[in-house]
Amino acid sequence: MEKQRSFSLKSTGFLVFSLTIFSSLIFFIFFSIWLINSHPSIHQQTHLHFNRSSLNLTHFDFTTNFSSRSDADSFLKDTHVGNASSFHEFSILEEIEEQDDEIETTEPEDSDDVVISNSTEVRESAPGLSSEEIEVVQSREEENRANLSEKIELVSSGGNEEKKIKTASLHGNDGRIEEKKMRQCDITKGSWVYDASYPLYNSCSFIDEGFNCAGNGRLDGDYMKWRWQPQDCEIPRFNATRMLELIRGKRLVFVGDSINRNQWESMLCMLMGAIRDPKRVYETHGRRITKEKGNYCFKFVDYKCTVEYYVSHFLVHESKARIGHKRKQTLRIDAIDRGSSRWRGADILIFNTAHWWSHSKTKAGINYYQEGNQVHPQLDVYTAFRRALLTWASWVDKLINPRKTHVFFRNSAPSHFSGGQWNSGGHCGEATWPLNDTSSMSYPEKNKIVEDIIAQMKTPVTLLNVTRLSAYRIDGHPSIYRKKPVDLRSSSIQDCSHWCLPGVPDTWNELLYFHLQSKQGNRFHIR
Repeated sequence: MEKQRSFSLKSTGFLVFSLTIFSSLIFFIFFSIWLINSHPSIHQQTHLHFNRSSLNLTHFDFTTNFSSRSDADSFLKDTHVGNASSFHEFSILEEIEEQDDEIETTEPEDSDDVVISNSTEVRESAPGLSSEEIEVVQSREEENRANLSEKIELVSSGGNEEKKIKTASLHGNDGRIEEKKMRQCDITKGSWVYDASYPLYNSCSFIDEGFNCAGNGRLDGDYMKWRWQPQDCEIPRFNATRMLELIRGKRLVFVGDSINRNQWESMLCMLMGAIRDPKRVYETHGRRITKEKGNYCFKFVDYKCTVEYYVSHFLVHESKARIGHKRKQTLRIDAIDRGSSRWRGADILIFNTAHWWSHSKTKAGINYYQEGNQVHPQLDVYTAFRRALLTWASWVDKLINPRKTHVFFRNSAPSHFSGGQWNSGGHCGEATWPLNDTSSMSYPEKNKIVEDIIAQMKTPVTLLNVTRLSAYRIDGHPSIYRKKPVDLRSSSIQDCSHWCLPGVPDTWNELLYFHLQSKQGNRFHIR
């Protein structure tokens, strides 16, 4: 009897336990089904959230803001974005989806500040490839590497959609990033701002007499206190220590006429601001800077770098040829300057030529321009200039390694003679303040030729465009303070071509510094 009860109790307990487990299982299944139906999850590779007022495509690293509709429209053309009614046709969405970029929406926000950052990647090409093949391979690699996303705000206004690009991200090689930055910020457009913290240096032993206006007796110092301010961004203030680090172990070489020597002397003075012991900087041949000597090489011992200047008025060979019974000076526009061997191997090259092409002999072009054994009886100066620049461009493309050397070409700096030229009573000495307007000044034809030739070159060349910003600075020339003692007679020759130091060429070097910083991937600020 006791055994039957025991068995009955055990059977009943097992049944209750089984029912409890089964009921729990049924409850869990129904609860799971309800949970899934109540909170569905959508697994997509890319998440898109649209609303009527905004569509934002976000990424990281490169941000910008366009204040005008025209800026947005031009950028939209670059990214193949149509109008708001054609979202399904956006090729940019296809590209972003392929590259696994995350796209998300945010509320519209008002912001004018954008920071652009850049990263540098250096790749060595495979041996045995020609330069053209290397460029093709690199171009394809860059296309594969580049990731692009944009954040677009669509603002509804009376049924029309106004497009405003808020942020963007661009990853690629230095050239593409720098080109993109240049589209965002044209540093040649801006104004001169009076800045009491300038100049960047005061006394400097490297300024020769012709540029040492204060040393020659010029008392007004306002010409030293102007800072160039681009209208769309902030460029970094020149940092001598940082610049020396950028050129550590390298050769920084200026090649050109006396205006380039003007800029080279400015660079030496700006760099000396970071040197504690001036004796650690010296000219390798013991030369003192004067107008008579054409070639200089200054070594900065602590940074194992050199800052050099080589005179070349035309970049091509100044020669002589027999014309009739006499040997006369000619310009071999088909042959590079004989001193070009010194330029090779530089890490940074800054070229210029313009000043001497305005002299009477070159402008007339009579029995002066030579190609091979032929001296042209007469040749237009612009034609000769183009052929000379093509000779220079051919030399660069053939002998300069773009993986080692960053090539710059600084275009022409304007003169400000009034009432004649340098040898016919031209003057500018009365100017002590920048011009308010330069609209009456035409853009030089030689600049257009330079830009056209650079665009056709295989070797990347950065144009250092200083023409328009320098056009305002009629106050920056030596004028009567080109030498001691100052000749105050009205008939005295004035220098309205070169520039006082400290002065305008310091700004050219700040722009050079900006480009080098950009190449290294450093940030600058969009206004």
